[in-house]
Order: sequence, then structure tokens, then C-alpha cells
Amino acid sequence: MPTHATISGRAPAPDGPRLSHGGAAPRGLTAVMCACVVLVVGMVAAVNLAVPLLASSGLHPSASALIWIVDTYVVVFACLVIPGGAAGDRFGRKGVLLAGLLLFAAGALLSALAPGLPLLLAGRAATGVGAAAVLPNTLAVLLHAVPDARKGAAVATWASMTGIGGVAGNVGGGAVLSGGAWRWLFAAAVPVALLLAALTARIAPVSARHDRRLDPLGAALLVAASVTLLLGIVQGPEQGWGSPLVVTGFACSAALFAVWTLVGLRAAHPLLDPRLLRLPALRSACLGMTAVFFGMFALFYVNASFLQYVKGFGVLRTGLGIIPLTVPLMAGARRSGRLARRIGLDATLALAFAFVGGGLLGLSTVGAGTPYAAYAGWLLVTGTGVALALPALSGAIAGSLPPAQAGVGAGLQATTREFGSALGVAVIGTVLTARFTAALPADVEAAGHPRTVAQALAAAPADRAPAVVGAFTSGADAGLRAVGVAVLAAGALVLLLSRLTGRADARL
Repeated sequence: MPTHATISGRAPAPDGPRLSHGGAAPRGLTAVMCACVVLVVGMVAAVNLAVPLLASSGLHPSASALIWIVDTYVVVFACLVIPGGAAGDRFGRKGVLLAGLLLFAAGALLSALAPGLPLLLAGRAATGVGAAAVLPNTLAVLLHAVPDARKGAAVATWASMTGIGGVAGNVGGGAVLSGGAWRWLFAAAVPVALLLAALTARIAPVSARHDRRLDPLGAALLVAASVTLLLGIVQGPEQGWGSPLVVTGFACSAALFAVWTLVGLRAAHPLLDPRLLRLPALRSACLGMTAVFFGMFALFYVNASFLQYVKGFGVLRTGLGIIPLTVPLMAGARRSGRLARRIGLDATLALAFAFVGGGLLGLSTVGAGTPYAAYAGWLLVTGTGVALALPALSGAIAGSLPPAQAGVGAGLQATTREFGSALGVAVIGTVLTARFTAALPADVEAAGHPRTVAQALAAAPADRAPAVVGAFTSGADAGLRAVGVAVLAAGALVLLLSRLTGRADARL
């Protein structure tokens, strides 16, 4: 959320408590703002647990439709988080935050009541718009309310909520879904969002508005370019990589990204100035952040189905089963800064990507007969890499921009995280589906040409269930291997760019 715009001089509307920068923050404000972050981030992780229930539901979604159910929220969230912050600066952070929470609740309610796939996707998109309005403005409200001496601690607490949100989404989502209905997940989010809106209206202070203009054209182009890119990736296995739909999707995405760049270069106040990507350190750090979340959320997508179908876990136990990944995030994130100072940024990132990529490759070797302890061990390895990478990459992004553009840096980090998450789900879902259908026995494939595990189990005789689960395991292994290799390759590219940047700086 851009915090560097000039103040317009307009007085804020008297719709809540006012606060000077030197005063104390209202009691409970930090807790409420952090709870808002946990809600919107937790929804990204929680919906993955509902994939098996959705697949076997009366909606009868295809494999690509399952990916869109997960990714619609994430893509909209990722593309609108920067304009969401700008809208808060322009129209009032408290007001936009409240509107975001109400829209989040409305979208979740629509998802819970949706009679078919189109309305479910519409609800997911509306929820994503609400989340994009919530996330940046929680930090903006905190920065306005907290005294200068405590801003650093407040920002650190707020940032840690993105990790805790993933844990809460898995554990809380597992608890809700253990009742057996996917609709309960979305229904449960409604009263939580409304309660947080009521608390925010009561205790959040009103801040002065800023003159920063919005860039609706840039936001629309970025959303359209991202959606068409994912359209090509997701539909490739079903439609064929040379099909008109897939080729058109990739072509439109390239054209829209080009137009977005040209519009951004000509705009007086672009959504995200493309010139920023000329900074080598910023470019490589954004690539690294995207790669880390690409791997982490690809794992989240596969983990839910793997533990339920292959290991036979219930949905609550599945939600708890991902916790080993988060242990290093909770325990080691602060220590990673000391390690980076001791061995250097490049060495820290090399270790981080080796752990993330290696952990994903290790997880691809876990089968039905492998004890969960081995699976948990590889989750710890992956989580250690994430704990090393995130503080280093966040610091690199922030350090690449002047203090006046701190808001742009925060929004850019959120965008790269969410876009990496969406891309990870799309890629691993695509690879999994392609390998799963290829590995299905001929008699099962002939029984309705299933594209998901739920479809195959419903079509095949009971004695063929192990063969279906075996085909899914093969697909999950292939997906994790592909993602692990991609993370390692991206990490190598980040380090190469970092070295080249260092040499160029040394010559100067």
C-alpha cells in the first residue's frame, strides 16, 4: 500500500477515532489487524483441503475446474493488492478496509450457496477483491496508529501473520471441513469477516487521505494478462497444447502484458511502474519470492489430496499434517537474518533454494507405504528453506527501493507472493492431471475417461481403487519433481543475477 503519496490536506471524515502519530494505538488494534491478515491469507491455504470434497461433490468439476476454484481467489488477490492499497490511500484506509471485509463476507456467502460452478467462481473472485482491499490496508492502519518507536515491531508482527495464516488456514479449515461439506468452509468465513468488520469499525483510527491516483486500466490489464496465462497452462492437458483455446490464451497473455507495460510507461501514476523492474537486484529478488511461493503452494495443493487419498487421513488430520512445514517458519525466521549477516546473502539464498527444491524432490519419493515420519521430515526440510528465503528476499526487495517507495515495495512483495502461489497451483495441477490420466489402467480410463481421482473412484469397480490411488501417487510424484526442479532452476537464476549485479556494481 503506497505510503509515499503527498497528503492532500483534506480532513478525514469523522467516522471513527482519530490518532496522532505520537499517541498510543487503540487497545486491541494490532490483534484485530493481524486477525484480518490471518483470515485472508488462511483462505488461500484452507481451500486446498476442500479439493477432494469438491471433486466428489454434486458440482462434478473437471480437473481444470478444480484448479480454477483454488486459483480464481489467488489471481484476483494478487493482481489487485497494489490498487487496493492505493484505494485506501485515496479514499481512506479504514473505509476501504471495512469495504474489503464486507465484500469478502459477501463473496464467501455466495460461494457457500452457489448452486453451480459459475456462481462459485464468481464468489471466489469477489472474495479475492475483498482480500486485496483488506491486506494492504491493515498494515497502513497500523503504521498510522502505532508510535514511531514501535513501528518496526508492529511491521514484524504483521509480516509474521502471513506465515501463521497458512497454518491457521490448514488447521482451521481442516476442523471445519471435518463435518464433511465443502460449503461449510466458505460459510464459516462469513461471520468471522463480519465480526472483524465490526471490531475494525469500532477501534480503527481514521487517517488522512492522500492524492495518489488510481490506475484502473493498469489493474484490468494485469488481471486479464494473468488470467489468460493461467488459462493456457490449466487447459493445456485437456484441450491439447496446440489447441486454439490454449494458443490464444498464451498469445493474449503476451499481448496484454506488453500493453500493460506500455500503459505503465506512459501513465503519470501507474499501478506498478515497469521501470522498477530495470533494477537488477529487485528483479532477481522478485523472481526468488515468486519461486518460493510457487513451490510452497504447489505443495499445499498436492498435500491435501495426497494425505487423504494415499495416506487415508481425515480432513482434520490432513490440516494438521502440514504443520512440520511451518515449524521452521515459526522458530527460525528471526535467526535467518543473523545467518545472512554471517555467511552473506548469496550463500543464504543458495541454502534456501537447495532446501526448498530438495525438500520437494524428497517429497516426490514418498509413497503409500512410506511412514508419515519420512513425509514430515521432508516437510521440515522444505520449511527450513522457506524460513531462510523469505526474510532475505523481503530485505532485498525493500533495500532495492528508496524509502519514499516503501509502499510500492510492500505491494510488490504481496503481488509476487500471490502470483507465485497461483502459478504453483496451476503448474502442479496440470502436471498431476496429465500424469494421472496417463497412468490409469486401460479399463478404468475407458470407464468414462476420468480426469480426477474422485471421478475415477466413482467410475471404477471397488477392487480397482488401489490402481486409481497408485495413478494419483504417480501424478503427485511427477508434479512435485517438476516443481522441485523449477525451484532449483529459479534459485540458480536468482544467484546468477545477483552475481552479475555485484560485478556490475564493483565496476562502477
